[in-house]
Amino acid sequence: MAGQKKLLRALAGETQEVPPIWMMRQAGRYLPEYRATRAQAGDFLSLCYNSELAAEVTLQPIRRYGFDAAILFADILLIPQALGADLWFVTGEGPRLSTITSEADFAKLKPADAIHETLNPIYETVRILSRELPSETALIGFAGAPWTVATYMIAGRGTPDQGPAHALREGNVALFEALLDRITVATIDYLSMQIDAGAECVKIFDSWAGSLKGDAFEKYALEPARVITQALKERHPGVPIIGFPREAGEKYVGFAKATGVDCVALDNSVDPVWAAENVQVDGCVQGNLASSHMVTGGQALVDETRAIVQAFSNGPHIFNLGHGITPDADPENVQLMIDTVRGG
Repeated sequence: MAGQKKLLRALAGETQEVPPIWMMRQAGRYLPEYRATRAQAGDFLSLCYNSELAAEVTLQPIRRYGFDAAILFADILLIPQALGADLWFVTGEGPRLSTITSEADFAKLKPADAIHETLNPIYETVRILSRELPSETALIGFAGAPWTVATYMIAGRGTPDQGPAHALREGNVALFEALLDRITVATIDYLSMQIDAGAECVKIFDSWAGSLKGDAFEKYALEPARVITQALKERHPGVPIIGFPREAGEKYVGFAKATGVDCVALDNSVDPVWAAENVQVDGCVQGNLASSHMVTGGQALVDETRAIVQAFSNGPHIFNLGHGITPDADPENVQLMIDTVRGG
């Protein structure tokens, strides 16, 4: 029964002696089986849009490790592509997009309800996974948060400080907010379709939320998360939502109440004892082991894992990393982390 899945029990507010565990980017380049499947697909985007192969790489870490949840294999930049932006990946450097820096650029985008023709293969991946995952494994869908997605659409690539997006936000607020609104509506429809296809919960990744300061955080990180959450709760009552405003710092406090998310994912820049006292008081938290431990391993990994489990032991907690696992991680260290969480 879905209600018995450890992840969903945590999201419903249950404190468990052994927290459920999954890992951001758990299907990825650190696994040899992933690299083999990606080579079979040809390139990253071909893998995302090949439903059978995308389902296969989603299942690989479940077979290897028995995580309590699988997260759909896709990418946050599929929404811009579905809206009409050009998207490609440069080997060793990451994504590149056509940019939105003027009203003329924005006018070329498709309406939000036109995304599904491009994204139908993603929904098919979810349907395959909902059939093939073990009965105890929860299925997580996801999307990028509007601010984070907009930073890539404005700059045409990832940037260290999200400078181009901040410049547009300050220089042409009408255009910036129109772009954010378009992404927000598309994201609601995208996540709703994932839920219809079988996702049991969804996560909103705001990877660059921490670069929004002061009122800008409330307007462009918190408010879009609230709008998306409210719309999804109306369409899909009972489907839990995880919010991840990465590097929000003090602004993690109250984020769950302000947005309506069922769980706040924490990055590893915040102390778990502090987070238990200030964030977990409002409900489930997820996190927050530094992903560097997956590279270095050893007793430090064990000690820090135990410390996090202990810090969050008095409330609902999902064990995870504070950021995605990196390609240079050792698969054996992942197993050590899991054994430590489950074995004490």
